[in-house]
Amino acid sequence: MRFDLHTLRALLQGDRQADRVVPPTGFTAQLTLFASGAMAFLAVFALALSLASGRLAQRWGDELARTATIRIVAPEDQRAIQTTAALEVLSTTPGIASARALTDEEQQALLAPWFGQDLPLDALPVPRLIEIVVTRDGFDATGLRLRLAAEVPGAVLDDHGRWRAPLVSAAQRLRILGWAAALLILGAVAAMVTLAANAALAANAQVVAVLRLVGATDSYIAQAFVRRFTLRALIGSGVGVVIGLLAVWLLPTGGDTPGFLTGIGFQGAGWLVPLLLPLICAAVALIATAYAASRALRTLT
Repeated sequence: MRFDLHTLRALLQGDRQADRVVPPTGFTAQLTLFASGAMAFLAVFALALSLASGRLAQRWGDELARTATIRIVAPEDQRAIQTTAALEVLSTTPGIASARALTDEEQQALLAPWFGQDLPLDALPVPRLIEIVVTRDGFDATGLRLRLAAEVPGAVLDDHGRWRAPLVSAAQRLRILGWAAALLILGAVAAMVTLAANAALAANAQVVAVLRLVGATDSYIAQAFVRRFTLRALIGSGVGVVIGLLAVWLLPTGGDTPGFLTGIGFQGAGWLVPLLLPLICAAVALIATAYAASRALRTLT
C-alpha cells in the first residue's frame, strides 16, 4: 500500500462500503482499543517521569552550584579566630555573593536527624561551618583553596562538586529512561496493532476473496483495515491519555519544594506534550496496519 496525498485523503474521508470489510466489534476491536489506551496511559507516566527528572536535575545542579561550604577544623581556642580569618578571605574573593558562619543552633539542627535534638556540641569536636552563596559567574575553587591553605590552615572548602555530579547524572539517566520507556510503549502499540490486524485479516479471508472476485484491489481492501485500526488506536489512546493526565494531576505536588516522589508531573507547556500521544499512536497504528495488511494480502489466495 503506497502512501500519497490521495491515499491520506481517502483514509480521512473513509468509505462506507470498504469499512464493512472490517468487523466493527469483536476481539480485534477490543484488543486494539484496550492496548492503545493502556499503552497511552503508561506513556503519560513515562513522559511525566522524564520531564520531572529533567527539572530535578536542573534544580539540583543549580542549587548545589550556587552554594559551597567551608569547615573550620581547628582546636577550640583557634576556631573563632580562623572562622573570622576565613570570612575575611571570602569577602575579598570574586564570585562570592555572601558568606556567614552557622550558629550553634543551626549546626545542631543539621545534626539532629542523626544524633537527636539534645546533642551537646561543646562535648564533641564539631567543626564550625561557613555557608557560601556563589554568584552566577561562580568562583575559582582552586585559587580559594590555595588562599585558605596559606591564611587559614584549618579551613576545608567543599564546593559540593562530588555531591552534585552523581545526583545530576542520576536524574539525567532517569530522564533518558523515561523517554526510552515511551519509545518501548509505542513499539508495544505497533506490535499489538499488527497482531490485531493480522487476526482480523485472517478472520475475514473469505470476505477478502469475494472482494477480489468482484474487482476490489488489494489497496482498496488494505485501506479499509488501515482506516478502521487507525481510528481505534486514536480513540483508545485518547481515552488513555485523558485518564493518565487526570491521574498525574491528582498526584501530590510537594508544595514549593517538591522532591523526587512528589514532583512527578507536568508544568506549564509540558501539559501539552501528552496531547500528542493520540496522534503518535494513530500514526504508529497506521504504519503497522499498512505493513500487516500488505503482507497478509500477499499470502491470502
